[in-house]
Amino acid sequence: MGLIDNINKLFDHRIRLGIMSILMVNDNVDFNRLKELLDVTDGNLASHTKTLENAEYIKVEKAFIGKKPNTKYFITPLGKQAFKKHIDALEDLIRNPK
Repeated sequence: MGLIDNINKLFDHRIRLGIMSILMVNDNVDFNRLKELLDVTDGNLASHTKTLENAEYIKVEKAFIGKKPNTKYFITPLGKQAFKKHIDALEDLIRNPK
């Protein structure tokens, strides 16, 4: 097995890495809070969340609060497993560069 086999290409981008990191420690996060925490544009965040949603790593829940749309993101069990595997692989690489 290669040194970087368990590093997940989907988490290569800093924004997707940030989204997953935030969702690992929060039950859910809404669009505006993610945008604020990551300091990204609406379009940029929407693009990256769609990529993670398509991989089934996050789940999206859309609702209205009054007349305002509200989008919340949740990490899925598959997403938690994939992200943990990715982080473990990075930690292993740092500890044991061989």
